[in-house]
Amino acid sequence: MISSWRRRRAAKREGKLQQQRSEDGEIEFELTVPREFRCPISLDLMKDPVTLSTGITYDRESIDKWIEAGNFTCPLTNQVLRTLEPIPNHAIRKNIQDWCVENRSHGIERIPTPRVPVTSMEVLKILSKINVACNRQDGKGCRDLVLKIKSLAKESERNKRCVVTNGAAGVLSEAFQAFSMATASSFDENVDVLEEILSGLTIMFPLDVEAKGFLGSVPAMQCLIWFLSSGDLSRRRNAVLGLKELVNVSSSSSDNRRKVNELSETEGAIEALFKLIKDPISPTSTKAALLVVYRIITSSSTKEKQVRKLVNLGIVPLLLETSVDAERSICEKALGVLDGICNSEEGRRMACDNALSIPVLVKKILRVSDLATEFSVSILWKLCKNGETEHGGSVVFEALQVGAFLKLLLILQVGCAENTKEKASEVLKMLNLHRNKMECVDPMDNFKDLKRPF
Repeated sequence: MISSWRRRRAAKREGKLQQQRSEDGEIEFELTVPREFRCPISLDLMKDPVTLSTGITYDRESIDKWIEAGNFTCPLTNQVLRTLEPIPNHAIRKNIQDWCVENRSHGIERIPTPRVPVTSMEVLKILSKINVACNRQDGKGCRDLVLKIKSLAKESERNKRCVVTNGAAGVLSEAFQAFSMATASSFDENVDVLEEILSGLTIMFPLDVEAKGFLGSVPAMQCLIWFLSSGDLSRRRNAVLGLKELVNVSSSSSDNRRKVNELSETEGAIEALFKLIKDPISPTSTKAALLVVYRIITSSSTKEKQVRKLVNLGIVPLLLETSVDAERSICEKALGVLDGICNSEEGRRMACDNALSIPVLVKKILRVSDLATEFSVSILWKLCKNGETEHGGSVVFEALQVGAFLKLLLILQVGCAENTKEKASEVLKMLNLHRNKMECVDPMDNFKDLKRPF
């Protein structure tokens, strides 16, 4: 009897089956994972055991999170780590896999052999070769190396972090600039490597200041515009994402303004962006194109000229049609661009002449988001203050007809930004002067889907 108990206790320590009785009296089996197979941090079965410089083995995912949190000591021994690159423990991994196979009849699945993550040394070696190939203008060699970097970055999130932290974005941006400068004489030879470099850069967004400096050079920007104007969907998507990254307001204001000015003055830029909005290829590219256009018409030194060009292309009806049933983010950006367009007399005239303008703007108030409401009120304020329809009827009358009065009253009640409140109050005063002159539609249709904030 005593020896039987000792055997059961030994089996438990060794990770063998232990028995216990369920509530209905039936014997159940519970499998205990051996202690040496468990990660000291998560206490779970290790899937990718790695050993630190202190000799302690952890699961890679757990120790990576520990190090990324800013810890540079061994969690178990508290010793300072001599290196942050853990070494795969193939012996323990093999033992864990064997144990999983032995217990597969009890529902234990064999852990797959993990891919060994890329090291900083490997990444730096590849980036050094890219620099050499770039200096030699070896397009094919550079393209093959960029494909290798892309493959590593896509393999896992850890690899991507390793690639980015070792300066891959700066090296690829510099290579893009270098091959862009050579396109005038040998574009057909370099287009493949440029396309591959740009594709690799999109994986590493957001870019640092150095990388943006290379990508924002005149030759590189001209190449981006050429890609944006080409028929290849992948090139167009990557190009507009690159332009969006360049005009991001996270850069210093002077540097950002310079890039926006250079972009607005690049031949064919406005036309290519308009085409991408008119014939969308994906929601991501549409959002990026709208954001770039917004930066151009609000920040560039030639914004009046660019607005005039966009109005002549037909941007106003396109933005209104886009806003009708678009998702929130696209709707916000389309209304933002329309607000910028309506700063010009041509833009306001085009908006007043469009039958969709006032109904769409009133409908979007309090229906999409706070930002969409702010843009809608701002546009309505500009049109009511300055605009007249081509038939001579006042925009104010049209706004009253579609229920703008009660919607603007509701804005003041539920609260909004101070600037929006001032514009809503001013529009209400203009509407109030004409309320007794005409019948207003029942505005309850506009509020039936409105969620109350209380």
